[in-house]
Amino acid sequence: MFEKSHSRQAAARRIAVQRRGLARMRTILDTAELLLADQGYAAATMKGIGEHAGIPTASLYHYFVDRQHIEVELARRHLHVLDERFAAALNHPEVLTIRDAVEATISPLLAYFREHPGIVQLWFAGRSSPLSELADGFDESWAEQLWRFLIARCRIRRDTPLVVAQLAVKVGDRIFDIAFRQCPTGDDATIDEGCRVLTAYLETYAPS
Repeated sequence: MFEKSHSRQAAARRIAVQRRGLARMRTILDTAELLLADQGYAAATMKGIGEHAGIPTASLYHYFVDRQHIEVELARRHLHVLDERFAAALNHPEVLTIRDAVEATISPLLAYFREHPGIVQLWFAGRSSPLSELADGFDESWAEQLWRFLIARCRIRRDTPLVVAQLAVKVGDRIFDIAFRQCPTGDDATIDEGCRVLTAYLETYAPS
């Protein structure tokens, strides 16, 4: 009886420790994002995050290996939401043309970046190699979704190679990069011209 009670108490303590650990990790990530949004990429160091979170800098390393680890986890948090928005945009019933598809995928991503200035700093001011690798994985997924959608809706020829959509997504990335370097909220003129570029390119693969 005593052993069972002791085991239950030990399990409860482990659960409590795990919960505190998860809460501490969320606090660190939230603080990092606030620093990115308010003070820019240069401010979101391990020392800066620790000071603003009220956590000793040394303690941060119990949860994250280094600054890049924090950045990757923060980016992953946002990319999963962006992934859902991208898929939902393609499934919108009013997406009827290539231009519609381009605008439908650009608009929700643009709105999300404007809602989350911290991710803009992370993505366009301080993208590290681990972040680039993470982004490449999502780009591949988005390119395949776009390619399958355009073929299924007969907007591009069935023999159109996947690389066409992959290039379109990479060009889209570059358009966002230029737009947010021009203006903290994304330069509208750059976005509009980018949509024209992407539409014109994809339309070269439209059925005759």
